[in-house]
Amino acid sequence: MDSFSVILYMPDLSCQYYSARNSHSVMICFSMATVAETVALFHRADAVCFDVDSTVICEEGIDELAKFCGVGDAVTEMTRKAMSGSVSFKMALSERLSIINCSREQVNKLITDHPPQLTPGIKELVEKLHQRNVKVFLISGGFRCIVEHVASQLSIPLQHVYANRLKFYFNGEYAGFDDSQPTAESGGKGKVISLLKERYGFETVVMIGDGVTDLEACPPASAFIGFGGNVVRQQVKEKSSWYVMSFGELLKELEKKWQYLGMDI
Repeated sequence: MDSFSVILYMPDLSCQYYSARNSHSVMICFSMATVAETVALFHRADAVCFDVDSTVICEEGIDELAKFCGVGDAVTEMTRKAMSGSVSFKMALSERLSIINCSREQVNKLITDHPPQLTPGIKELVEKLHQRNVKVFLISGGFRCIVEHVASQLSIPLQHVYANRLKFYFNGEYAGFDDSQPTAESGGKGKVISLLKERYGFETVVMIGDGVTDLEACPPASAFIGFGGNVVRQQVKEKSSWYVMSFGELLKELEKKWQYLGMDI
């Protein structure tokens, strides 16, 4: 394999991270990312994209809605299958929502009476990223009405939220979901990241999440960081070059200064 060097890198300085002899060798090295490479990409990220359910918040929003509507057990098992990748995301979403059959009033009451709980450390991490002028996005297979509430708590602009939209009839009864949203299907998070790179010109985008749908977003994400602070999904843990159990670990890394010199791969 062609040699590949990682040159001097400091998180507060702009620098060329990778030097390779050709684009082919770059692609190979990214596919074999080490912890050090992933950490360095995190330090130099233009944008960081977070999954929401079981990552930014402690719970799975659709499971909480199901419990609120009295059908929690049936939906929780389907969520587990969806997050493990054993069924297509769109099919799992459609079937779960059909079982829940929630009204607009029930959704609003859930948000009011049982607001989503932020995962410890996420608020501080997002604040630190914003201080470094890193753009933060929420990309979720959950529901926009809930994710917007989370975004407001984290001072994330609503235009940086990508999530599924529930549809209701004029009388408030459930009418389905907008299946045209990229987040409604498998591979949708990757499509959103491609859109962000095209729209904003980002060179380095990092995806952080707990599920297979998050892992699958890299590529086009430059790097993926697996998160197990709320639930550990073994498949994701095994395939993540960098897997963390708390946001404190990421915050600690941002407070460090890193140097990477002369690595040959």
